[in-house]
Amino acid sequence: CEGPGVRRSGRKDMALRCAASLAAGRQRPCPRLPGPVRWSSAAKASAVKISEKTSREKILTLESMNPQVKAVEYAVRGPIVLKAGEIEKELRKGIKKPFTEVIKANIGDAHAMGQRPITFLRQVVALCTYPNLLDSPSFPEDAKKRAKRILQGCGGNSLGSYSASQGINCIREDVASYIERRDGGVPADPDNIYLTTGASDGIATILKILVSGGGKSRTGVMIPIPQYPLYSAAISELDAIQVNYYLDEENCWALDVNELRRSLNEAKAYCNPKVLCIINPGNPTGQVQNRKCIEDVIHFAWEEKLFLLADEVYQDNVYSEGCQFHSFKKILYEMGPEYYNNVELASFHSTSKGYMGECGYRGGYMEVINLHPEIKGQLVKLLSVRLCPPVSGQAAMDIVVNPPVPGEESYSQFIKEKESVLNNLAKKAKLTEDMFNKVPGIHCNPLQGAMYAFPRIFIPSKAIEEAKAHKMAPDMFYCMKLLEETGICVVPGSGFGQREGSYHFRMTILPPVEKLKILLEKVKDFHMKFLEKYA
Repeated sequence: CEGPGVRRSGRKDMALRCAASLAAGRQRPCPRLPGPVRWSSAAKASAVKISEKTSREKILTLESMNPQVKAVEYAVRGPIVLKAGEIEKELRKGIKKPFTEVIKANIGDAHAMGQRPITFLRQVVALCTYPNLLDSPSFPEDAKKRAKRILQGCGGNSLGSYSASQGINCIREDVASYIERRDGGVPADPDNIYLTTGASDGIATILKILVSGGGKSRTGVMIPIPQYPLYSAAISELDAIQVNYYLDEENCWALDVNELRRSLNEAKAYCNPKVLCIINPGNPTGQVQNRKCIEDVIHFAWEEKLFLLADEVYQDNVYSEGCQFHSFKKILYEMGPEYYNNVELASFHSTSKGYMGECGYRGGYMEVINLHPEIKGQLVKLLSVRLCPPVSGQAAMDIVVNPPVPGEESYSQFIKEKESVLNNLAKKAKLTEDMFNKVPGIHCNPLQGAMYAFPRIFIPSKAIEEAKAHKMAPDMFYCMKLLEETGICVVPGSGFGQREGSYHFRMTILPPVEKLKILLEKVKDFHMKFLEKYA
């Protein structure tokens, strides 16, 4: 570095600061001089050497990172979705494809697929967010009433304040009242309600507090196969033991207690199974469990001393005639005090599914019953580490559990919008099942509930061999080809788990009816060409 007033020797730290910039070919202002720096060729060479010497290996690498995090996989946003993103960028650049858009049918994101928000829910959240609107005649009085109640429960009457770690008290009271109405008067205590960042946060938190031990005493967590990948991801992150039990595809993905017993007994040889996870209605399989099945599961959990996790986020999404949602809490209560006072149960709900589809608010709750009093304190402590769930999400959850009622100003519009969404989903569930079952080599069980199809697909041996050559699971190979040739993004069944030798994909039924018909026709045409190519 040359210039009047600068010693040639300079300071080492100044040289280090300048070296990287110089090595990259950039001219930078000298920290000691007002004008640009003049560099001699010798100084440049010296600076490059300093830069090389000062570079060092990264502290965080794939080898040094937390191995439990590296083991986590989440297929719903996995490689197939990354590829879809790349294709979208290419389309925006004008690169020609055999399609004009990517249809992301990989995830249950209702609003992204065109579903309109429920007016009343958005009105209340808007009022909570900007309370000046409470003076506006554009908003109904029942929405204002709820917004005022929520704001009164917030510090400083502001949605921007932290809440208690367990959630805003009046909202927990509303959740408890909702559960009592839903379950025909079965009592619910607000103190057992925990507001969460979506259902996922509650599930991960409960699993975190349940996992313990080492070696053969390490906690085993029983999950359905196929499963929602949140469970396998959380189990991997916690270094717990995943214990698979298989749903019966030949019997509409029914849950068989004999299969639970087989799975449990085998797992006892290598871990301590103490958690049983149930998804009802099912994701990705869409089955709705009947009352007898739930009673059998509860008896099994009581008999084997298992902690029950009931994922019930699709409780509003039941479509098939003869099917009805039964909460585990309600059935547990009706089985009598021996069960109700002893079986530990955590149940989960969310704003993201149902008729609301408010995924982005990340609102949810869990009800945990029969928890040991000392563990209850530990759970609150664990929740306090993340301070509180998003308060706007708590407000959204409140409207799910405290909607307009007959006689209120907003009731007729609310019920019209709610029924429109659910009727539309029922129509699309039947359409999807019927169209898939007309395609040779595809079989789809009835979509009794939730918002996905999980059809079984036949993949010829020639395609399986080609998939192996590309180091892909056969259904990943199939789904990647589907994406590249049609622009349709679905998730391979291997990301959810499936019986050896069977292949599936999960596809949401959320697109508008006309778009869904086009999507299903494209899948049909692709599948026929795929069979012809690899037969």
